Amino acid sequence: MARIISPSFLSADFLRLGESARVVNESRAEWFHLDVMDGVFVPNISFGLPVVRALRGATEKVLDVHLMIVQPERYVDDFRTAGADYLTVHVEASTHLHRTLQAIRDAGMRAGVALNPHTPVCAVEEVAEMADMILIMSVNPGFGGQKFIASSLDKVARTKELLLRKNSSALIQVDGGVNAENAAQLFAAGADVLVAGNAVFAAEDPVKAIQQLIDA
Repeated sequence: MARIISPSFLSADFLRLGESARVVNESRAEWFHLDVMDGVFVPNISFGLPVVRALRGATEKVLDVHLMIVQPERYVDDFRTAGADYLTVHVEASTHLHRTLQAIRDAGMRAGVALNPHTPVCAVEEVAEMADMILIMSVNPGFGGQKFIASSLDKVARTKELLLRKNSSALIQVDGGVNAENAAQLFAAGADVLVAGNAVFAAEDPVKAIQQLIDA
């Protein structure tokens, strides 16, 4: 099982994104997690294509782009051009999810599907075999620094069961309230990728904090 850490740049200092990128590049984190929010699907506005393009130029690591926007299918090609490697859309925001995932893969990216805390795992059953990643939101999306929803552990385990039953090789990612205290439990439940924002960028030593998450 993979133990991938994807630091969330939503928690980085926006005045020092270059420095934050350098720190993550020097760490054992394999991915950059970029949250794109539109103020409609979620009650917050973050950043968009220019920041994705800028960070693409600052790293050779995987750009893990999480779209928290309505009608994400409109921007598939734009995010591929900006440099995204993984593009994750929400099941709640994509009316024609199968078509959107196919468009992401046709564009040359890996396709992810995100589930809000209230959305059951069965919502992705019909696309589990074509998804490259299932993202379990362990907080309500929109803001960093929230408390981990404990029931997410069971949801991760149920997602793992679904993927095994469907013979899907999709990764399981968890986003929200991840820290050194719950990382081991999440990996044990079946998670492959942990998104960590404050646990990394608010730490005195982000490189060490990333290592602690991997070693949890």
